[in-house]
Amino acid sequence: MRMVIFGLTVTSSWGNGHATLWRGLIRALAPLGWSIGFFEHDTPYYAGARDLHQLDGGDVLLYPCWSDIAQTAAIAVREADVVIVTSYCPDAVEASRLAQEGCRGLKVFYDLDTAVTLARIEQGDQPSYFGSEGLRGFDLVLSYTGGPALDALKIMLGARLVVPLYGHVDPDHHRPARPKPEFAGDLSYLGTYAEDRQAGVETLLVAPAARMPGCRFVIGGAQYPQDFPWSDNIFFVRHLPPADHPAFFCSSRLTLNVTREAMARKGWCPSGRLFEAAACGAAIVSDDWPGIDSFFKPGSEIVLAHSTDDVVAALGLSDGELEALRRQARERVLDEHTSTRRAAELDRILNEAVRAQASESMKEAV
Repeated sequence: MRMVIFGLTVTSSWGNGHATLWRGLIRALAPLGWSIGFFEHDTPYYAGARDLHQLDGGDVLLYPCWSDIAQTAAIAVREADVVIVTSYCPDAVEASRLAQEGCRGLKVFYDLDTAVTLARIEQGDQPSYFGSEGLRGFDLVLSYTGGPALDALKIMLGARLVVPLYGHVDPDHHRPARPKPEFAGDLSYLGTYAEDRQAGVETLLVAPAARMPGCRFVIGGAQYPQDFPWSDNIFFVRHLPPADHPAFFCSSRLTLNVTREAMARKGWCPSGRLFEAAACGAAIVSDDWPGIDSFFKPGSEIVLAHSTDDVVAALGLSDGELEALRRQARERVLDEHTSTRRAAELDRILNEAVRAQASESMKEAV
C-alpha cells in the first residue's frame, strides 16, 4: 500500500508537535506494509533547526515552492492508495485539490490541530489549510481531538466520516534515561511558548516558584519572550532536540503538563508531550480537561492540578508516592498509547475505509 502525506514538517521538531508524531507513526507503519512518502515545504524557519535527515520507514521530499513540485506530486498522488493532507501544511489547499482530482484511492485529511481549527472557525477566522468547501471533498477525516469535536467537524466543515487518531509516543526514543545536572529540578516543564498556555504556566509553575524559593524549577522550549516572568529559581533550557527529552523528563521529581486553551476547552485532546513524559517514567502533574481520564487515571497515574496550591501539594508528595505515579503512568502508556498501537489503529481505519469505498462503488455500478 502506497501512502503520500502532505504535512507541516517531519524534519524539524522546532516549535511544533507534528514532527515527532509523524516520525513515530511512519516508523511503525512501515512493518505493516506501507510505502510512505512525505512532502514537506522547505521553509527557512524549520530548515534552521532541522533535527532529522533520514526518515525511518519512509522518504521525505523537501521542496522550495509548490510550482517546483506540482508535477512530481501529481504523479505520486495518482500512484497512491491513500493521500493524507494535514492541518498547517503550507500548501494544503493545492495538495487537497490535487488529491481530490487525481487520487484513485482514499483521500484523507488529518487535523492535528482540531481544537484550534474549530476555535478559529467559531471566531469567524477561516484557517488557511482548507478552502471554502471545508472538508467535504475527503473520504475520511482523522481528528487529533475526540469527543464533541468529531460532530463539530461534520457540522461546521462538512466532513462525511470522522475518526479520532490521538497522539502517541515511540518508546524506543522516549524511555527512562540517566538524569543530567543541567536539567535538574523539583518541577520541570517542556513546551513551546504559547500565549494561550501562559495563564496556566503562570498559575502552575511561576506562582509555585514564587511560593517555594528553595525549590528549583526548569522550563525547556522555544519562542519564550524576554518579558516572561522569570525568577531566580526558574531556569531556562532553550529548545531541546527530541534526543534530549528523556533526560529532561527524568531529571526532575515532577514534570508539568499544560494544555493549550482551545484544546483544554474542547477536551479529549492529549498532547504528545503528555505521552512522552509518561513513557520516560516521569511523575506528571497536569491541568484538568474533559476526557483526560480516558487516557490516564487521576490520582494513581497522574496528578491533576486546578490551582497553585495543588502543585505545591504535589511537590510535597513522598518519593514513594511519586515512584508509584511514574510506574503506573509508564505502564498505561506502553499498553495503550505507543506509536505501534496508533499505527495499527490507523492501518485498520484506512483498510475499513477502503473496503467501504469499494463497496459503495460496486453499489453505484449496479
